[in-house]
Amino acid sequence: MEDHMKKTTALTMDHFLFSGETIGEVAILTFKEKPLLHVSNLEAKAALFNYLDRISAHDEIKILLIKSAAVKMTCTEYISYYKKLNSGYEREAVERLYTTIDQFVLKIADLNKLVIHAESGNAILLFMNISLACDYRIVADNTVYQNPNIEMDIVPKGGGVFYLSKMLGTLAAARVLFSREDMSAVQAQQLGIVDKVVPLEDLDRVVLEIAQEYAQFPSNYAIGIKKLLNFNLKELSQYLQFEDDLLRRQIHSCNLHNFGRLGGTL
Repeated sequence: MEDHMKKTTALTMDHFLFSGETIGEVAILTFKEKPLLHVSNLEAKAALFNYLDRISAHDEIKILLIKSAAVKMTCTEYISYYKKLNSGYEREAVERLYTTIDQFVLKIADLNKLVIHAESGNAILLFMNISLACDYRIVADNTVYQNPNIEMDIVPKGGGVFYLSKMLGTLAAARVLFSREDMSAVQAQQLGIVDKVVPLEDLDRVVLEIAQEYAQFPSNYAIGIKKLLNFNLKELSQYLQFEDDLLRRQIHSCNLHNFGRLGGTL
């Protein structure tokens, strides 16, 4: 019992990018306010991936529950942030951002734990894309997915096109990606992008209950199914590299100062 407490206590963490804790066989990683402001920070990246490695090493942990930040960048803030990174002075930060997102998506897909993602509020397409690498997605009923990339004139980052085309087929994926309309939680569930929609006030309770239910599956079976579903991991890695190359070309060709034209919500 004492040894078990030491192991789980070792996964308790409070970092400026995220917090970490465990409840039974579930490790909970909660991103803090506006995480995109920090993900290109090398120290923050190292802390995040070190924490994921520690979770991976603990056999008694069966589930990783990732909670999205309660306060995230709005579309307008994201466009301004991206414009600043591409100003020429912080171009290396853009490369670090791409690399971190690529590695995070691949890490989630390859992690030897089932990964559940919880979302609420307005979320840009990037956050939806990252959630698609998870094994189960639950969102609050106030969740709205927004796509600033059309106005930015660049493709979305995070493997979204890769996952959407496989989950929905190319025609349905194209309809999602070419729509200027916000996507509600219910619409996302109807498409099969999220697994469950719950009232916001119930999100924390329900997502933990679901995580604990999934933790009851035998480990070999659960992780074996995950590995089979992610058999094309090498293809995902190649896709993310191609996505980065395409983004670099688009950034060089587009007029970045026009990024600031977007108003409130899309």
